[in-house]
Amino acid sequence: MNPEWMFCARVFNGIGTGILNAITPVWATETASHTSRGAFGVSRHFAASYATSFYGDGTSSFIWRFPVAFQIVPLIGLFIVIWFMPESPRWLVKAGRDEEARFILGRLRGEEDGQAEAEYQDIKNIVRLERETAQQSSYYAMFFGIQQGKLHTARRVQLVIWLQILQEWIGIAGITIYGPTIFSIAGVAPEDRQWVAGLNNITYMLATLICVFTLDRIGRRWTLYWGSVGQGICCFCCGGLAYATAQATEPSKVNSYGGAAVFFVFLYTAIFGATWLTVPWLYPAEIFPLQIRAKGNAWGVVGWSIGNGWCVLLLPIIFEKLGPSTLHIFGGVNILTIFIVWALYPETNQRTLEEMNLVFAADSIWNWEAEKNYKILMEENPDLVQAARRGSTAVDPETGLPKAERRDFIDGDEKDGMRKSSLVAHGAGERRSSLVPSAKH
Repeated sequence: MNPEWMFCARVFNGIGTGILNAITPVWATETASHTSRGAFGVSRHFAASYATSFYGDGTSSFIWRFPVAFQIVPLIGLFIVIWFMPESPRWLVKAGRDEEARFILGRLRGEEDGQAEAEYQDIKNIVRLERETAQQSSYYAMFFGIQQGKLHTARRVQLVIWLQILQEWIGIAGITIYGPTIFSIAGVAPEDRQWVAGLNNITYMLATLICVFTLDRIGRRWTLYWGSVGQGICCFCCGGLAYATAQATEPSKVNSYGGAAVFFVFLYTAIFGATWLTVPWLYPAEIFPLQIRAKGNAWGVVGWSIGNGWCVLLLPIIFEKLGPSTLHIFGGVNILTIFIVWALYPETNQRTLEEMNLVFAADSIWNWEAEKNYKILMEENPDLVQAARRGSTAVDPETGLPKAERRDFIDGDEKDGMRKSSLVAHGAGERRSSLVPSAKH
């Protein structure tokens, strides 16, 4: 093996992976309906690794070269399929290609109930509002919230970065990378560790199917809640049982404790696959304004890189010093995440991408304040993002609103004297005055 070539290849692979991780969730959320946005590779890698481990006398470089090289097969498939996929209609509106955006929405949503036209008008409205609200869209401006107005992009950037870091520190990095070591502590024989680790990751893959049925029903926050509770219990139990296994002297107890520890490792992996695996990748693609959504998702990838690299560097030292007790640290982090998600992370489930600007318009970082402010803004801006949610067949093609609620628009802007959309909540006592355009809006 040539280390220099391996390092070089890893850098290019990291760049490509980062690009795919930044773009794919954004494209998926922008083309899917807001009611079903939530709705194999690791397991294939372990299966290939386990299969090639029997090649020759076990010393051939083919054992590691084939699993690495085989990853190009799905990439070639993706390269072929991507040419047949539609562009994001929201990006097309942002780029001024309105006719293409409207056509694609019609193909994705259908034309029967007016949903496509209503969603198209929502996108147009929010693009106009974002352009009026924020003057900067660079990564630097996003991170520090420079000239972002009520969009509060700096808060969103911090949320997605830390959600990805927490995803690594709740234990999955340790259990994935050091799975065989954990199985060794639990008493699994050396010749069995590879296939047990592979079976664990097959469980991981199958568990991801659970969130297909639950993510859009119970929401992102509750998905993270029950995931943290389940993972925390598994980490504490597995750590305690692994320690008991190491201290046991009777073979019967070693087998009993070790088998229970392996069970909790499997259970942890399944719960993670059904909860925390998906949400940290979906959330960044949902909460950012259209103008900077791809860049916002890229900040999530930055958080993932930090969390992953941090864990890879520190976990060998922590495992060496603490042994099975390392799992107790992961359990503690899981408990901490419950309070963090409850206090700081607003719900995105069953809300359109256009509504997220209203959710994050509050000046406070606390979720309860954001929700209260959101309700006020929804009442003060009934025509801004509600059209796509009504799904009425009586939709005015010019505004996307039910015909009974049509207002006089000229090129997407209100006439003088009509209400102007705003991200500033005036409160119940001042809502009537917000119908009058104001320079500060």
